[in-house]
Amino acid sequence: MPKDSAIKSVLIIGSGPIIIGQACEFDYSGSQSARSLREEGIEVILINSNPATIMTDPAMADHVYLKPLTTKSIIEILKAHPNIDAVLPTMGGQTALNLCLEAEEKGIWKDFNVRLIGVDINAINVTEDRDQFKTLLSEIGIPYAPAKTANSFLKGKEIAQEFGFPLVIRPSFTLGGTGAAFVHRKEDFDELLTRGLEASPIHEVLIDKALLGWKEYELELLRDQNDNVVIICSIENMDPMGIHTGDSITVAPAMTLSDRTFQKMRDMAIHMMRSIGNFAGGCNVQFAVSPDEKEDIVAIEINPRVSRSSALASKATGYPIAKIATKLALGYTLDELQNQITKSTSALFEPTLDYVIVKIPRWNFDKFEGADRTLGLQMKSVGEVMGIGRSFQEALHKATQSLEIKRNGLGADGKGYKNYEQIIEKLTYASWDRVFVIYDAIQMGIPLSRIHEITKIDMWFLKQYEELYLLEKEISNYRIDTLPKELLLEAKQKGYGDRQIAHMLGCLESQVHRLREEMNVRRVYKLVDTCAAEFKAQTPYYYSTFEAEIETPTGERYTANESVVTDRKKVVVLGSGPNRIGQGIEFDYSCVHGVLAAKECGYETIMINCNPETVSTDFDTADKLYFEPVFWEHIYDIIQHEKPDGVIVQLGGQTALKLAEKLNRYGIKIFGTSYDALDLAEDRGRFSGLLKELNIPYPKFGVAENADQALQLADELEFPLLVRPSYVLGGQGMKIVINKQELEEHVIEILKHIPNNKLLLDYYLDGAIEAEADAICDGENVYIIGIMEHIEPCGIHSGDSNATLPPFNLGEFVMQQIKDHTKNIALALQTVGLINIQFAIKDDIVYIIEANPRASRTVPFIAKAYGEPYVNYATKVMLGEKKVSDFDFNPKLNGFAIKQPVFSFNKFPNVNKALGPEMKSTGESILFIEDLKDDQFYDLYSRRKMYLSK
Repeated sequence: MPKDSAIKSVLIIGSGPIIIGQACEFDYSGSQSARSLREEGIEVILINSNPATIMTDPAMADHVYLKPLTTKSIIEILKAHPNIDAVLPTMGGQTALNLCLEAEEKGIWKDFNVRLIGVDINAINVTEDRDQFKTLLSEIGIPYAPAKTANSFLKGKEIAQEFGFPLVIRPSFTLGGTGAAFVHRKEDFDELLTRGLEASPIHEVLIDKALLGWKEYELELLRDQNDNVVIICSIENMDPMGIHTGDSITVAPAMTLSDRTFQKMRDMAIHMMRSIGNFAGGCNVQFAVSPDEKEDIVAIEINPRVSRSSALASKATGYPIAKIATKLALGYTLDELQNQITKSTSALFEPTLDYVIVKIPRWNFDKFEGADRTLGLQMKSVGEVMGIGRSFQEALHKATQSLEIKRNGLGADGKGYKNYEQIIEKLTYASWDRVFVIYDAIQMGIPLSRIHEITKIDMWFLKQYEELYLLEKEISNYRIDTLPKELLLEAKQKGYGDRQIAHMLGCLESQVHRLREEMNVRRVYKLVDTCAAEFKAQTPYYYSTFEAEIETPTGERYTANESVVTDRKKVVVLGSGPNRIGQGIEFDYSCVHGVLAAKECGYETIMINCNPETVSTDFDTADKLYFEPVFWEHIYDIIQHEKPDGVIVQLGGQTALKLAEKLNRYGIKIFGTSYDALDLAEDRGRFSGLLKELNIPYPKFGVAENADQALQLADELEFPLLVRPSYVLGGQGMKIVINKQELEEHVIEILKHIPNNKLLLDYYLDGAIEAEADAICDGENVYIIGIMEHIEPCGIHSGDSNATLPPFNLGEFVMQQIKDHTKNIALALQTVGLINIQFAIKDDIVYIIEANPRASRTVPFIAKAYGEPYVNYATKVMLGEKKVSDFDFNPKLNGFAIKQPVFSFNKFPNVNKALGPEMKSTGESILFIEDLKDDQFYDLYSRRKMYLSK
């Protein structure tokens, strides 16, 4: 059945600011959905309050509304666009579904004659309301854990008495496991039940028997209105039940599921999906399986929308779930649509994988002092990475190398735990680094049976770990000049990095790289093709692996490489890796715009990134996508293979910037600002010398390498002092200290976590106003794209401040100093591309806090506020295609735009919420106000000093 021709205009609801539990996977699905609708000639109206995303880019939809996600905003939009026929709420996560339900209850869709597509209200209700869902499962004969619903404290107590402990409490209609908890002991029940009832918008919780130690699986499905269903991907959680799936290490395809049980699970998932009402689109079903021979299956939940797992499944299979789900919502059937990768098979064709993917979450516990770091039912991770390999071991290693937590992979880097009690505790209470601790436990000689007994992780995974450790042990018996080729190849096929092999052999990474080249052990690139190479794929989406050489009858030896190098001029754009606090989706926005601008300049664009949630890793954003860790060895091998004209490092945040030194050392051209200028801005000593020459004021400072030096400096600089390590992101380790005891304690603490780091001690300008500016420079001309004043005082990290564009309280004299300093610093650093400068203003003097010659967090915000494609312009300047004077700048903004930080403190109930120089926000929203009399501005301004802490 073809699409519904009555639908001419569709409203898409986004997911709002990034919080723990709802990250940029919905930016990816929303962007894909908008493109899918426009391909059909349908007008797209979009609401989302997040300025940092590609989804809210003017080019994505016919009308983009950067408004709060409330029914008030929905009514305003429906009044402005009476032609809207339908609303698609399945692309914006739980936030969009909840808003859609609220609008339904208030009769808004009915009033404006707008219908829901992709899902109906009954389907949302039956899957979100724990009681209805349980009743449905019972009617259709699908097993579930014994459970009862409570909507009062008293009822909850009765259920607990009936079931006994351990129990699980799950609030209805919440996201990312908010308010969910395990209750092992009777003493904890009252507090956890109260928290669960408060977390649910309808004050209802489901209390069920805890299936501790059962295995957890997910299936990603698509269904059309003719009841055709395809299973896109099976996903197995390496961690058993009891850890939220967003905090679990997951593997696709499922590894330890017997075919008999998989077929049974398929049938159950399809039966469930067909039973939840009128529903055409993507769906995620979760199951628990008993860890014995019986393999009993129990249904956990079903989500009638695209989810974080569907973003992962899309990247794992190359099958664009959100794009196809949108077409299905319009009335198409699966057999009418094309597989987007092969372009020759239908979308009804189920993907088959001839590789393995491993997803590992990325946590940021260091930002939440005092947080409970154990993993459980409530999600705590802020992002994730995905590794693709020919085996589980290779994919696991690539994922651990992608995390950017100063580890080179599993083991073989001297950073493992050596203390028996500590290892046992970390295994018992699932910790964020358990993926590494399992290796340490095996290395210590703890038997696999004991590790299995503690963690309940399937023996198959533990044996894979053991094999890795045995290989490390074997290689450690050799030296670089005696290592046999077979062992080197095996280590590379199992994902070990050159750095790890060097650690085993006691030599340098570069020596291992040289040995690989001599022995012809080189990376080959394979296509992610959705169909295990049964059909030809048209889409250039690659991962790397190692293969043994094939010998032809004529004696010629070769390895098969599927990535064909063209003779076009090429540019590599380095991505920003996993989301974390301090480096989020705004850098993905910049990378995507960089890629599009380079395409306009005639370059073949090559994207390297490992974050499955993003638009930059969509298979049709760049001309070629390498889904690889943003890790030196992988990047260098791709560069040697592709031989690009140069690399762009300014758009991928600190991740890409940190690789500039290596690129420079290996003689690889960096487009835009030179490495020396990037280093000059990072090196506080050199940078202050430059400011002195330019006669630009900066706070008095000194550099120390240990506590003694720091205490001597304190006598010269006076308190309060801002102490920070150099070369870190998001204010990591920054603190304001007011006496020598605090100074000594903090310096020792920093050096414990970041040894051999230089420490910067700045005299802290107490009570100063903070401002920042972003600019584009071509080495000769400077254009300031935006100057923002922070509502909070100096001392709160810029990422945690409410930033107002344009400034609301800076006089002509101060503004002129900001403009002059920005231009002078940009030119003195010989900036080519973007630069962000932060200022402290005290007694009408503008001091420089720091300068970052790269895309900053505020660039997407300014671009959205002024309606100008600044990253596009800056990329063309970096590539040397344009000068600043070639652009016709025309910013439009009535009143003010405020970038508002959003925090996820509710995930960590006992954490200190005070703000300071270290960033803690997970996302942001944009607020437009007409003037300073606005109540919201007044409210923000009156509370500006409330949270300032050391």
